[in-house]
Amino acid sequence: MASVSESALGTRLRQALDLMEADVAKACADVGLGGDWRPRFSPVVKALLARGPSSIRTIAGEIGVTHSAASQTVAQMTRAGLVAPSAGKDGRERIVRLTPKARRMLPAIQAEWAATTAAAAALDEELPYPLSRLVDALHEALERRSFRQRIADAAQLVGAAKGRRSPAAQLVGAAKGRRSPAAQLVGAAKGRRSPAAQRVEDPAVGRYRKRLGGE
Repeated sequence: MASVSESALGTRLRQALDLMEADVAKACADVGLGGDWRPRFSPVVKALLARGPSSIRTIAGEIGVTHSAASQTVAQMTRAGLVAPSAGKDGRERIVRLTPKARRMLPAIQAEWAATTAAAAALDEELPYPLSRLVDALHEALERRSFRQRIADAAQLVGAAKGRRSPAAQLVGAAKGRRSPAAQLVGAAKGRRSPAAQRVEDPAVGRYRKRLGGE
């Protein structure tokens, strides 16, 4: 099998994630979680069960996503009737609570969690490097230095390599833009009289020629 180029890494990662998420969705349907349920809702339900009614900021920190991503998921769950956001005490934050509909679905949700967790553990055993550890290592590496920074660093190196000629190329370029010593001599000879000519044009000789011309 041909190896996948490094440039296709992002595509391959998304394909693997899409395959897994699609199968989790099918598993959810198998246990009765059809309709508007999405696998991404599960971490939010877990967080709310563990912490009780919480702000979107707290949920985001609990499940490890950005505030914007958590807000979008909560909005989808609100439309599905699974959570009910309300204004917090200071009016600046929304507090999210599970609805009775979501609580009625908990047996099916927890069954899906148990099955998915067991399947993930079995997958880890099958892989040469456990996926859970790989993901943790990836997150730690990106926290040390973001991928954007890594791209910028790589771009500078690539740009420098493209914009900087090799020593051999520099010599060739210099040779093209600069005449060889022989050519310089030839050019000098064309634009400048030879030493013999210079000797003929000695000042004394010049005066002598002028006198001859005057005669």
